Amino acid sequence: MGRLPVAGDFPENVNLTIVPPPNKDPPTNVLILLHGLGDSHDSFAQLGKQMNLPETACISIRGPQNLLDLGGFHWGDDIIFDSNNAGINSDAGFKQATAMLKGLVEDDLIGKCGYKAREIVVFGFGQGGMAALNLAVTMQSTKETANSELGGIISIGAPLPGEAPASLDLKSKTPVLVCAGSSDSSVTPSAEDKLKRVFESVEVKRYRRPGDNMPNSRDEMLPIMQFFSRRLRSTKGVPAGSVEIG
Repeated sequence: MGRLPVAGDFPENVNLTIVPPPNKDPPTNVLILLHGLGDSHDSFAQLGKQMNLPETACISIRGPQNLLDLGGFHWGDDIIFDSNNAGINSDAGFKQATAMLKGLVEDDLIGKCGYKAREIVVFGFGQGGMAALNLAVTMQSTKETANSELGGIISIGAPLPGEAPASLDLKSKTPVLVCAGSSDSSVTPSAEDKLKRVFESVEVKRYRRPGDNMPNSRDEMLPIMQFFSRRLRSTKGVPAGSVEIG
């Protein structure tokens, strides 16, 4: 089992917030939180506290790039404006962000803090979800395939980016949960097909409402908590009085 990470374990140019496990639990797992386009790590650090996951240290990371003078940060290599909706295209290349995240996982969490890849789960929203999925694909492509299976990827409203391969002969063993809107979603049927050609295990859960927003009800949060219950490890066993979900 790894030790609780501290700020000094990570490069000075990476902005992040570490949330220790609740109740002085041992840090058996690490949950990496990646915010959406135009946000920052502060809101997702608060999300980590609110989820209150046992034996899980949360690390909320700020996107490496400023979003011009629009406020907030982003994960893309570039800023691409979408002429169709006058907005910003989230799929803007992820080479820099992926290299940063891969270094944090392999060099810092695994190399310095003693974790295994299987003990690390990544949760990303929107563009952060794309970065999370791309990280898992990149780790699958490394030489040390025995240590390439992460604990899981949870992507809220985001498919694989365009730069990710269309398929893998040796699919990634990292399990994936994608939550998305019933319509008006970036997770199209073709995006689902691509995910299933790259990852061995893919669940896509649709809200009963349109749009790729963060979950805002118990119903929408349930698949995420079920995923955590399957993938987060415990050294304490099932607490007395616990109720199994699903």
